[in-house]
Amino acid sequence: MNQNYPEFRPWGGMELNQFCMLMHLSQFAGYIVPLIGIVLPIVMWLTNKDQSYIVDQHGKQIVNWMISSFIYGILGLILTCAIIGVPLLIGLAILTIVFPIIGAVKAAEGNFYKYPINIKFIA
Repeated sequence: MNQNYPEFRPWGGMELNQFCMLMHLSQFAGYIVPLIGIVLPIVMWLTNKDQSYIVDQHGKQIVNWMISSFIYGILGLILTCAIIGVPLLIGLAILTIVFPIIGAVKAAEGNFYKYPINIKFIA
């Protein structure tokens, strides 16, 4: 799926690839303002998903990743009692930085990135 999508230009003429890239990167806003990294990508997705299939697909991937990483984090916290949770939490922390960056780069190129360990809650 390597192409530009000129038929829909969200947010005052922004290119669709740039918008999808920003959706992925908006997850990092939570490092600056708590919870905004959850709210912002969801709002970006919900307000534009009906106008563009590609925005819908990227948004679903992002929301599924946020839910999946939350579940993995809870499992990691539970497993810290068995010591294996600490490496799991460290790995998860790295992946919550790496996956959105890869997704943003792929979106900017016009490609779709499926987060590898994503649980598909929203189809």
